[in-house]
Amino acid sequence: MMTNTNGRGFTLIELLVVIAIIGILASVVLASLNSARDKGADAAIKSNLNNARAQAELFYDSNARTYTTVCTTGTNHIGALVSAATGVGGTAATCADTATAWAVQKQLMSTTQFYCVDSTGAATTTAASSITADTDLVCG
Repeated sequence: MMTNTNGRGFTLIELLVVIAIIGILASVVLASLNSARDKGADAAIKSNLNNARAQAELFYDSNARTYTTVCTTGTNHIGALVSAATGVGGTAATCADTATAWAVQKQLMSTTQFYCVDSTGAATTTAASSITADTDLVCG
């Protein structure tokens, strides 16, 4: 008589190999999700700052044709949008204004570059911080 010695389960080695493969795949997926999360944060920053441009023009029209205090919070001010861009994470957004101009910038999450919008209508990505003082209110 012959008996069947083949078992119906998996060996310990087979189970460990499967667990290792699942672990490797999970780490690849998580790495991809981090870059997607940063790109989503960049989109939120750009959206908030682009909306600030339109809001600043409403402020200019309703405040005797001046941009003074446009960076603060209040009716038609852009302070809430600047705060929202800062709330995305990373470094704080920089906003500066004078009677004739304004500019705001924020470092992007996925790179070391800055996204900047200003009263001239520019919306650009720059390699370095371009707003250095209340007198330097042009992106780029």
